[in-house]
Amino acid sequence: MSQPKRIAILCAGGPAPGLNSVIGAATIRAIQHGYEVLGLIDGFKWVMRGDTSHIEHLTIEKVSRIHLRGGSFIGIARDNPTKKKEHLDNTINTLQKLGVEMLVTIGGDDTAYSAMTVEKESDGKIRVVHVPKTIDNDLDLPHGIPTFGFQTARHIGVDIVKNLMEDARTTSRWYFVVSMGRKAGHLALGIGKASGATLTLIPEEFKEEKIPLKKLTDILVGSIVKRKSLGQQNGVAVLAEGLVERLDPAELEELAELERDEHDNLRFAELDLGDILKNSVRKRLDELNFKMTIVSKDIGYELRCADPIPFDMEYTRDLGFSAVEFGVKGGTAAMVSIQGGHFVPMYFKDIMDKQTGKTKIRMVDVTSMSFAIANQYMIRLDSKDFGDRELLGKYGEIVGLSADVFKSNFEYVTEFETDSDEISQSLRDNFPDSSL
Repeated sequence: MSQPKRIAILCAGGPAPGLNSVIGAATIRAIQHGYEVLGLIDGFKWVMRGDTSHIEHLTIEKVSRIHLRGGSFIGIARDNPTKKKEHLDNTINTLQKLGVEMLVTIGGDDTAYSAMTVEKESDGKIRVVHVPKTIDNDLDLPHGIPTFGFQTARHIGVDIVKNLMEDARTTSRWYFVVSMGRKAGHLALGIGKASGATLTLIPEEFKEEKIPLKKLTDILVGSIVKRKSLGQQNGVAVLAEGLVERLDPAELEELAELERDEHDNLRFAELDLGDILKNSVRKRLDELNFKMTIVSKDIGYELRCADPIPFDMEYTRDLGFSAVEFGVKGGTAAMVSIQGGHFVPMYFKDIMDKQTGKTKIRMVDVTSMSFAIANQYMIRLDSKDFGDRELLGKYGEIVGLSADVFKSNFEYVTEFETDSDEISQSLRDNFPDSSL
């Protein structure tokens, strides 16, 4: 009796809305092609240890409605088989022992690298297709194409910020909301722009290699003062998590409560960006004899296992179908993408960064019209403010400074002003009759 054809599916990295939709669609399509489908519980965790007992035999009955829910039906883990040769060998041997001809991986850049390595080291015996997933939206897909889970995460994030904006108005306070986004500011900007937050800060807008903590502090203080001048004692600032890796370590070392590793280096992963900025802004406001209640709030884990919105349900079902269809027809070593309503394979050899060995990171384009529009609706100090003596007088009066002293203290925060020339040009190109 011949062994049945088998496809395995796994989820790796962190959760994102839509995982179950990919699993369900891929399972159904594989069964339609006559394959058995194995769900690898907890990603690579068990197979990389040679364990074949943590397997879920997926059927249409089991997966037919899981696309409606968040989380992962087969779990998820960050275990990486490429860290040790033993684990990589175990992974390939275990998959072959299970009779797996094709592996569908669902994850971010680390998982894409693992998928590429498994395919390469198996000498083509295991076809591998990767489905890109991250709420950070930072995988290098073509412009305008989101990673799955991003739209749902933004949707839930906007609801949270909307409620915080009302709480801020009601209680006359400020919120500093830190949004997930390990390197890029897509999620923070998406939440901040859609919700109409007072301002959003992302790492891409800063030209300095290391951002001075004082500069972030004074940008936020400037926004608090400017909003106060407009008669409002409240606001919400959305901050991209990725800012923390751009902070100047020399300044952070002054904060004694920060944890250090065995080599006496600061543990950036343990830094609470919201608390750092809240405390720094409070100290600066105290120096200016200005009282304001500030609350820091992290959002991220609340977003990752949310039920997907219809956009992500449909999008991820397309991705799951396409991954299997590509693989059963002999395709391998590629990431799935839907471009212009059509499936387009993005081969690992074309998308991997030669320096890092991982997929390239897509950053926010701060010269785009979209970012320019976001800035137009933010309340923060800009170069125009410092050319208006009346405004400077009003700002200075709020914090007990003369117009000239206020200018000398805060004008520097606009020195790069987010590539203002390019942004203005972007607006002029799109709106030729605009005076912006």
